Amino acid sequence: MNDLHDRHRAVIPDWVALYYRDPLEITHGEGRHVWDAEGRRYLDFFGGILTTMTAHALPEVTKAVAEQAGRIIHSSTLYLNRPMVELAERIAGLSGIPDARVFFTTSGTEANDTALLLATAYRGSNQILAMRNSYHGRSFSTVGITGNRAWSPTGLSPLQTLYVHGGVRTRGPYADYDDERFVEACVADLEDLLGHTRNAAALIAEPIQGVGGFTSPPDGLYAAFRRVLDRHGILWIADEVQTGWGRTGEHFWGWQAHGQAGPPDILTFAKGIGNGMSVGGVVARAEVMNCLDANSISTFGGSPVTMAAGLANLAYLLEHDLQGNARRVGGLLIERIRAACAGVPAVREVRGRGLMVGIELTEPGTDRANPEAAAAVLEAARENGLLIGKGGGHDTSTLRIAPPLSLTVAEAEEGAALLEAALRTL
Repeated sequence: MNDLHDRHRAVIPDWVALYYRDPLEITHGEGRHVWDAEGRRYLDFFGGILTTMTAHALPEVTKAVAEQAGRIIHSSTLYLNRPMVELAERIAGLSGIPDARVFFTTSGTEANDTALLLATAYRGSNQILAMRNSYHGRSFSTVGITGNRAWSPTGLSPLQTLYVHGGVRTRGPYADYDDERFVEACVADLEDLLGHTRNAAALIAEPIQGVGGFTSPPDGLYAAFRRVLDRHGILWIADEVQTGWGRTGEHFWGWQAHGQAGPPDILTFAKGIGNGMSVGGVVARAEVMNCLDANSISTFGGSPVTMAAGLANLAYLLEHDLQGNARRVGGLLIERIRAACAGVPAVREVRGRGLMVGIELTEPGTDRANPEAAAAVLEAARENGLLIGKGGGHDTSTLRIAPPLSLTVAEAEEGAALLEAALRTL
């Protein structure tokens, strides 16, 4: 393993982060478990950053990929592509967006990049509203709208970005308000901001902030924002890269917790739909999607193999009601995690919904971030045979728990016990 780590450092950029003091090589997986190069098994509560959404080595997906690869692997969007059309039809119908069009990409970064292109072209403006503590990707345009310093390596951008209050419920100037007053204050802030700006193109927002540590506003905030945006003609982009496909349990899309004013104008997705294959995409109403006045294609977006994987994975998810499983098992998991965190002075907050749970760690008795504690728990969990993630806007001090949506009750109980043991080492 040390040899592989040395080789990694010799050819891979320094800024490609690795988890753990002794980095882990994952060789294979099955269900909710993975194995390392030494043959040790781990319960996977992070799913390759919320990407192995359904299960490792899901037979329905691997069979679909193998069969499609045996026919043709690649053709590009210059040719008709049956799997791409079939998956687009299903996603358009599920999106909630009327007269929807779907464009496939290879990642969430590229999906958000495309959404920004559409919004700025449609509105004739390069001004974007984004949320504090947000993350939208690693490309030049998407780091320019990312409100999280740890993931934004440059202040240069083709866009003018203005940041709005509201993505984080328990920090900031409105943290002590009740939900109703919190929403009112954030809407007033948005109204005031728009009084000082040129015509903005869009507001982009994650219903639950992923890299930001699974933070979220009260339900209905983005609906209240939407009513203001509509008066100004500003588009709403819902970044569903981490919240889509039923992970929150209560809804299929995260935006539906804020759907009182209707669906978003643009929806972006990626990660889980491919269950590990490189699939991302954008859904928008036809008027917005068709606004580009120059040619555009995708060489790899919508490839026959990734579309076959997406179709098989989506069918499995719907047929087995994995959204319902996320609601039921996720409710049990967050209850067990809250119990595990009771009496741990470093735990500031346990938050989330469905199979998307965050544990924020601070220096005991303060609001100061505690990244050392987060790193220590990550290491201890690994030693116990549990893989989790981390994130957060204040020095990466939030543990992120997001198992595959097929997680069983027994696995939820086991994972919570392993996590409790890791937390007790602080």
